[in-house]
This record gives sequence, C-alpha cells and structure tokens, in this order.
Amino acid sequence: MAVCARLCGVGPSRGCRRRQQRRGPAETAAADSEPDTDPEEERIEASAAVLAGVGGGLCAGPSPPPPRCSLLELPPELLVEIFASLPGTDLPSLAQVCTKFRRILHTDTIWRRRCREEYGVCENLRKLEITGVSCRDVYAKRINPRVKSGRFVKILPDYEHMAYRDVYTCLLHRYRHILGLWQPDIGPYGGLLNVVVDGLFIIGWMYLPPHDPHVDDPMRFKPLFRIHLMERKAATVECMYGHKGPHHGHIQIVKKDEFSTKCNQTDHHRMSGGRQEEFRTWLREEWGRTLEDIFHEHMQELILMKFIYTSQYDNCLTYRRIYLPPSRPDDLIKPGLFKGTYGSHGLEIVMLSFHGRRARGTKITGDPNIPAGQQTVEIDLRHRIQLPDLENQRNFNELSRLVLEVRERVRQEQQEGGHEAGEGRGQQGPRESQPSPAQPRVEAPSRGPDGTPGEDSGKPGDASAAAEPPAQCGQGQPFVLPVGVSSRNEDYPRTCRMCFYGTGLIAGHGFTSPERTPGVFILFDEDRFGFVWLELKSFSLYSRVQATFRNADAPSPQAFDEMLKNIQSLTS
Repeated sequence: MAVCARLCGVGPSRGCRRRQQRRGPAETAAADSEPDTDPEEERIEASAAVLAGVGGGLCAGPSPPPPRCSLLELPPELLVEIFASLPGTDLPSLAQVCTKFRRILHTDTIWRRRCREEYGVCENLRKLEITGVSCRDVYAKRINPRVKSGRFVKILPDYEHMAYRDVYTCLLHRYRHILGLWQPDIGPYGGLLNVVVDGLFIIGWMYLPPHDPHVDDPMRFKPLFRIHLMERKAATVECMYGHKGPHHGHIQIVKKDEFSTKCNQTDHHRMSGGRQEEFRTWLREEWGRTLEDIFHEHMQELILMKFIYTSQYDNCLTYRRIYLPPSRPDDLIKPGLFKGTYGSHGLEIVMLSFHGRRARGTKITGDPNIPAGQQTVEIDLRHRIQLPDLENQRNFNELSRLVLEVRERVRQEQQEGGHEAGEGRGQQGPRESQPSPAQPRVEAPSRGPDGTPGEDSGKPGDASAAAEPPAQCGQGQPFVLPVGVSSRNEDYPRTCRMCFYGTGLIAGHGFTSPERTPGVFILFDEDRFGFVWLELKSFSLYSRVQATFRNADAPSPQAFDEMLKNIQSLTS
C-alpha cells in the first residue's frame, strides 16, 4: 500500500484515494488500522527502488556502489585452481605481484598440472619407487638388454624430494626448443631424430627403418641422449651411445632450429674386441645379419663404407629441425613419412608432400648416390597413366612405350607453356583449371609405369599417391611388375588404385652427374605406394611410418617449404 500511496500522491497511512471513495466509513476505519505494507508490497517496492537507481527514474538518491572483490581476497584453494590454468611461462611474472602469490605458486599441484598439459608428463613423483620408476625400461631394457637393471638403479634421481616446479623450470621449459623432429648432419646418410618427453626425462630417439627388405615392419629406434634432473636443481645430459650405459654428455642450442650434442666420455663407445667387434655388433643392429650372410660384393662395400663414415660422428653431432608436411583436404593421400626400398642401400626414409599439381618425395635418410635432403622423386598429378591389361603389363617394352609417350607430351606442354608465358599468358592455365589432383583427368592410354633404382645403382626413388579412378571407384585395378624389373620385396600388392607419370633422381657415387629419369608412380592404398624406375628397371615399394610425432607440425606452409630448401642445400 505504501507504493500505491506514493504513486497516488497521498501519505502512507491513508491508502489509495480512489479506493477510499468506494469504501464506507467502517471500511475506511478498518483500513486505517491495518499495517502500512505487506510482504508482497515490500518486494515490489524494493524492485522499484533498484530500477530507479539503475535507470535514474523515480527514486531519488544514488544507489550504493557494488562491492569490489580483489584476487587477494580469494581463498588460497581457488587461487591455486586459477593459477594452474595459466601457461607456465606466465607464472614467474605472477610471482612478482605480491608475497601471497609467490607463496601460493610454490604449490606443487600447479606445476604438476602444467607439466601434464604442456608436456604430457603423467607420472606421480610421490608414488614412484626407486626401483620401479616408469622409465626404468629406458635405463635397463631399451639401452642394453645385457646389462642388469641394478647397475642403473644407483643413478636414478631422488624423486621423493623433487618438486614439479623443478621439473618444469629446470628441465621441460629449459629444453623445450629441442622437442620435435630433427635430421642429424651425418654426411649423405642423414637420419631421423625424435626428441620427446618420456616420463620425467627428455630423450632423443633415433628412428631406424626396419631390416631390409621388410618395408611393412615397424620402425626401430634407439636412444642417443637423455636429459633429466638429479638431486640438485640442475638438468643432467647423458650420452646413450655405445654399450656401457649412460655417460656424461653436453647439449648446446646453437639457434632456434639447430642444436648439437657432444659426448665427453667417448671411451664408453669402444668395445673390448676392438673395431671388428664393433663392426659385427653394428651390422647386426643395422642390417639384422652378419657379413657372411651378405653375398653381394657391392653391397658389402656399401655397408663397410657406411660404418666407417658414421662412426666418425659418435662423439659430436649437429641436428637441424624438420617439419611434417602440411595436409590439405584435396590431397590424394595423407602426406607424411614413408619407408622405401633402395636396392643395395637397404631401406630409407622418405617424406611425401604435396605442392599443388605435383607431389614430391624428399629423402630424410640417404646414401652416397642420392644423399639425404634431395628430392628423390617428383610426381606430375596432371598426367595420369592408364595401365594396360595384365598381359601387357608384363611386357616391359609396352610399359616403356607408354611412359615415353607421356614424357614427350610433357615436354611439348612445357615448351608451349614457356612460349606463351612470354606473351603474358600461359598455355597450361586452362589445363590446370580443370580437374583437381583428387580427381585427376584420365589421359589417353598412352601412359605407363616407370623405373626405380637398381640393385647396384644405389639411385633412390619415391612417389606420391593418387586418388581412385572414376571408373573403378572403391575397387582396385590388377597390377603386376613387368618381366625384367627387379624388386627387393616380391611381396608387393597385386592391385592398385591409380598411376601417374613421374621422374626419379639418379646419380653416380658421390652424387655425381645427377639426372631425372622417367618413371611411374603407383598408388596401392592409403599407406603404400610404389615407383618403377624405367631406366634402372627397378621397383621401389614404400610403406607409411605408423608413428605419432608431437611438436612436428610446421607453423605455416611457407615454413615447410623453406625447411625443404634448407635441407636440400646442405647436400647439393
């Protein structure tokens, strides 16, 4: 009633003037004896007061300011939750705000969460036992199965008195720039190093192809170095090379995309039996056989040459960052790393990437003929090859004729395109504006497979994948190698999806007289492709590396292209 009275212009004790006019004397007296307000009217009055204060309406007088809340007034458990959600790189600045923040940032829960979310550390320092640490296999089994684990237990860190803050600041954050994929500078041989956070360690794993010619087998890997914290708050770098266990090493970060490792105790790399024992051990690990099992004389020379060359780099190595190729929806298959057969050189690692209407295979590991970093194959996705029937596929001359016809057509297109480009317009514009690589145009049947490096040639080959032919969508076309074409692996797929014209890089020993020769790229499925080297009468089979790599994505397509140029220039 009080609200109604104010709105009507009468006092709070008389009620509404209109209502009084309708009442009799007795009702008016009863109304005067009632309380001025009831609960519902109080609620309405309070709401009106708030509205008036916000909108500057009917209620006179300013409303009180809302209460202010500071982070300093929040309870510690809530601050811990807030700070744990911030990036670890922001926490040192936060610790400089006040003493309370600095004290709360010593809570290990905050740093444990940052270690887990930023670097994938899932181990619990408080539940680890000295003899049962999750990374014990890194010490005892993966490094040297012949050494008892007890020898390594003595040098395990004291996890009971270690804090996650120390793990983050002194280990993970300090060495964050070396995480990811790297290519070691080992002359023409190259390599693939993956630096990862493994438990409470940072470990550099060297990835090795499976033993020749088992291209579908999983990759092998061995540790080259590791970084971890000991009792003191300082990271320890240890070299894992050799067969005597971990020993003192050193890591120097030269620049953003380059670092080097150095061993300070190379005597751990030597074996009691001398170089002969070292060579036999290396041969079993690298090739899975003994020298007596290798009857081919040229292959023996290549193996011995690689051992002598690579053993010179056992004390100091430089690594340069590499990225995985970016993927686009219209790529024929997912780009990435593949294992491929290369004649007497064994299996090598190749990176398949797509660049518009072309695909390229770049060597991550190499050999004296075609070193690491070089573009081993290039696939022209505009020129698809229609294979003949199985009987004609076995005829090498027929296959050669188809490929050479495509090569001649490519040359003519290049000449015409170059002539018209000088007049301000390219002849290949209309052609490239038609089908996309994912649905390439079917050319005339004048296309055929190509050749890969021979058993003794040592010339590499690689290829890029293609989509399924429209006429055989979801089905495979029968495939067989021509008679006279050699293959390290006879267990190749007998059906394929598509074929494209391509060129492969071949050269003499020492990368002398390099040239590109015609070939055929054969797509078998999402994880396997092949390349027939026409001039060498050889076939290379490639199988995808089934591994997940963290911190390996290129920041941009331009950064990936620049990386390819850099690794190629080092071996040119």
